[in-house]
Amino acid sequence: MVVGVLTIELLLVESNSLKDKRHVIRSLLDTVRKRFNVCAAELDGLDSRQRAVLGFACISNDQRVANGILSRILGFVESEPRAAVEGSSIEFL
Repeated sequence: MVVGVLTIELLLVESNSLKDKRHVIRSLLDTVRKRFNVCAAELDGLDSRQRAVLGFACISNDQRVANGILSRILGFVESEPRAAVEGSSIEFL
């Protein structure tokens, strides 16, 4: 069993309030959960209106499969026009 963890640091330049940020983050997390069937949460930057750290986790019996899923999630998040990816990391446990 392999657990893959993806951490993404986001910058939300157009976010003027925490409410704007929550709208973007909640929409992004819900879409990723449904589309990729993974666990997703906001991990850090909860009180910052323009920064967020998101975490995604998946379980597989093959590391290549988990890496593929997490890479597709990263590509999806990078395509989000309201958020810019500042950094990301993938780890396997």
